[in-house]
Amino acid sequence: MLSALVCGALVFPGLFCSSRKVLKSTFTQWSDADVVCVSERLVSAIHASLATAAGVTVMTSCRDVMADSHWLVNAFVLFGVPYMVFDIYAMYLSHYHTQKLKGHSSSYSGHSLQTVKAFLIKDSMLVLHHMALLLIFMPITLFFRRGLGDFFIGCLFITEFSTPFVSIGKILIQLGLDNTRLHRINGIIVLLSFFTCRILLFPFMYWMYGRQFGIPLHRVVFHLPLQCNVGNLVLLAPQIYWFILLLRKANRLYLRQRKGPARKD
Repeated sequence: MLSALVCGALVFPGLFCSSRKVLKSTFTQWSDADVVCVSERLVSAIHASLATAAGVTVMTSCRDVMADSHWLVNAFVLFGVPYMVFDIYAMYLSHYHTQKLKGHSSSYSGHSLQTVKAFLIKDSMLVLHHMALLLIFMPITLFFRRGLGDFFIGCLFITEFSTPFVSIGKILIQLGLDNTRLHRINGIIVLLSFFTCRILLFPFMYWMYGRQFGIPLHRVVFHLPLQCNVGNLVLLAPQIYWFILLLRKANRLYLRQRKGPARKD
């Protein structure tokens, strides 16, 4: 298990640094903010793709949703710990260089407690999400499950399925392709994959538990310990919040593109 932790500590920072070097030499006109932002998104997409693959592997291997276990669950959780820590740092770097590029040179002449505080305020939800995974999800997965429920941990890995498409959308915007058909198609995929794998996934898990033990879906909640239901609710709430933000953003883009042709006419 220690090897998985060390591997993650080498892979994700290595990918980030390599990406920065390649992008800097390839897109010489890009600013540091562009390079850091795209590098962070690329690493995020790679981690999410690996998480999805691990989740599918675990889910398809566990016939008994409670008792069956798979070595990949604990290994991938440990492998992902360095990513969560490093991604907070990468998001901070992206925030720092973006604000510096926008002309806040006096406040962002160097790294300080003020720049860190501004980042924590701006991206508080994402930072809180990462910290919750590190301080709550990881200990529960590794130490408090008594080897039960690997299938459901695999399901939670699959929530990352939408992340590569979110990253692709950000990269397309960075490349100036935000008004293309490719960007619109990717946006539709983001909405569908996010809704399916981050929201519908929760009733699916309840349904799978009920099918295993012969319990109707609407009765499953009453057969689970309170902490399980509360935990699922805590995980689901931010997903609904982010999905609403995605819908609002999609609506803004749709209205903007409708106004574009109207002005030309």
